[in-house]
Amino acid sequence: MKASQPTVKAGPASAKSPDQIHCVDPATRAPLGSVRVDSPADVDAAVARAKVAQKTWGKTSFAERRRVLEALLAYTVDHKEEICAEVQRGSGKTRENALLGEIWPACEKLRWTIGSGEKHLKPEKISSGLLVHKKARLEYHPLGVVAAIIPWNYPFQNLINPIIPALMAGNAIVLKPSEWVAWSSERFILAMREVLKDAGHDPDLIQAVQGFGETGAALARSAVDMILFIGSVGNGRRVVQASAERITPVVMELGGKDAFIVCDDAELEQAVHAAMSGCFINCGQNCVASERILVHEGIYERFTDRALELTRALRQGSSRDDLVDVGAIATPLQLEVIEKLVASAVKQGARLLCGGKRVHPEQGNYFAPTILAEVTPEMDISREEVFGPVMLLMRVKDDDQAVRVANGVSYGLSSSVFSRDRGRARAIASRLEAGMTAINEFGGVTYMVQGLTFGGVKASGYGRMNGREGLRSMCNIKAVVDDRLPLGFPNRIFPVAEGDFGRFSGVIELLYGKGLAQKWRGLTRLLQRK
Repeated sequence: MKASQPTVKAGPASAKSPDQIHCVDPATRAPLGSVRVDSPADVDAAVARAKVAQKTWGKTSFAERRRVLEALLAYTVDHKEEICAEVQRGSGKTRENALLGEIWPACEKLRWTIGSGEKHLKPEKISSGLLVHKKARLEYHPLGVVAAIIPWNYPFQNLINPIIPALMAGNAIVLKPSEWVAWSSERFILAMREVLKDAGHDPDLIQAVQGFGETGAALARSAVDMILFIGSVGNGRRVVQASAERITPVVMELGGKDAFIVCDDAELEQAVHAAMSGCFINCGQNCVASERILVHEGIYERFTDRALELTRALRQGSSRDDLVDVGAIATPLQLEVIEKLVASAVKQGARLLCGGKRVHPEQGNYFAPTILAEVTPEMDISREEVFGPVMLLMRVKDDDQAVRVANGVSYGLSSSVFSRDRGRARAIASRLEAGMTAINEFGGVTYMVQGLTFGGVKASGYGRMNGREGLRSMCNIKAVVDDRLPLGFPNRIFPVAEGDFGRFSGVIELLYGKGLAQKWRGLTRLLQRK
C-alpha cells in the first residue's frame, strides 16, 4: 500500500501479552506480526493531538472538505486490490466479498457525501413564526473530536465509514478498531493519514488507538465530543456507562436478529437467492444478516429444497488459492458461539439439513454453511445473535403470525419482506419493529442507499448512521434567531404592569382559541386597558 508500514515483530498466534496484539490470518492461522497496545495515557494524548488538528480543519470550506474526500475516494479506487488483500489477511473473508462488501460501500458513501454533504450541513432557514421581525435558522457546527469504537467484521469499511461524515462535518476522529483486525487497521489508518498529508492537512485529524477492552474504555472516558459504537449489546452498555462520566453523546449500532419474511406468493428464486445473500455474505458475520427466515407454509417445502440445493454447492476456503464462495470466521471465539448455538438448536428439536460443524480445522477458522429447518421461536438460536453462516428456517401460517414472530425478539435492526403483492408487502413492512426494511430484497441493501439512515430500535441501539441524520449526529445543531429588520424597540417584560396578565391571556385566546366566540373574547381582553 502507499503508506509506510508499521513496525512489527513476528509472534505466535496463540500468544497474548498486555503490551502487544499478536495478529494471525484466520483463514490460514499464519502469524502476521504484532501491534503495540496503547495505554490510557496514549489514548488521552491521541485525543489531545486530534483537538489541535481539528481547530484548523473545522474552519475549512465545504469545497476543501470535498477535495479531501475526493482524494480518499481516488485512493480507495486506485488501491482496491491491495486493500482487499489486507482485508483477507485480517478477517479471512473472500476476495469478492472484500471488494463488494468493503470497497463498493465505501466508494458509494464517499460519492454521496461529496455530492450531498454540503446540502445537509449548510445553515437551514426556518420559519420564525410569530416573530415576523426576526429570522430563524439552524446551523451545523463541528462537535470537535469524534470517537469510533468499531468491530472486526468489516476491517476497512468500519474504519472509513465514520471517517467520512466526521471529516465532512469538520471534525477530527480517533478510532479504536477491534484487536482481532489490528494488523490491517494499522495499515489502513496509516494510508488515510498519508492521503491527508498529501492534501496539505494535518494527519492527526485521523488517528487510531489499538488495544483490548481497556483501550476502548479509556477512549469512551476521554475528552472526546461524541462516540459512535458498533458492536455487541453487552459492550454497548459498557460504553454508555463510561460515556456517562463526561455526558458524552453516543450513537449505538448494536446487534440484530433480522426477520426475512417470505409470503406464499413470493417469487421463489428471488427470495431464495436474497436469503442466501442475507445468511452467507461475509460468512453471516453481519449485523444485518437475515438471521431468521420466516416462510409461509404454502411455499416452505419448495423454499427449503431450493435453499438446500444451493447451499450444498457452496465452496469454502481461502480465496487466495482457489475460487470459493464462503471464507473463514474472523475469530475463534465467534466460531465457538456458532457451534454452541447450532448444537443447542438441534438438541431443542431443529432439523439439521446441511453443515452444522467446523471444517478445514487444519487450515483455519471455518464453519460450514448450515441450514436448520423447523426452527421455533422458543429455541435459543431464534433469540440470540448467531453471527455466522447459518440459515434458520421457521414455518409460519399467515402474515399475522409472521409479524408476531418477527417482532418477538429483543432486537430490531433490519428486515425483509417478499411478496408479489406490493400492497401486502408494504402492509407487513409497516408493522415490523425495525429501523430498516427492504421489500423483495435482502435488508442489507438499505446500506447502499446512502441517503437513508442506518440504525435500529430496541436492543439494536439508538441514533443513526448514514444519510442526513448520520452527518448531523456529528454536529452541534445550533438554533439561531437573528434580526430581519433592525427595529431596535424593546420587548418590555419588566416591570410588570397592571392588566398585563389579562392582555396576554387575550393574545393567547385570539391566536389559539377554538371558534370565533373565544377569539373575539381574546381580542376584547387584549384591547382592554386594565
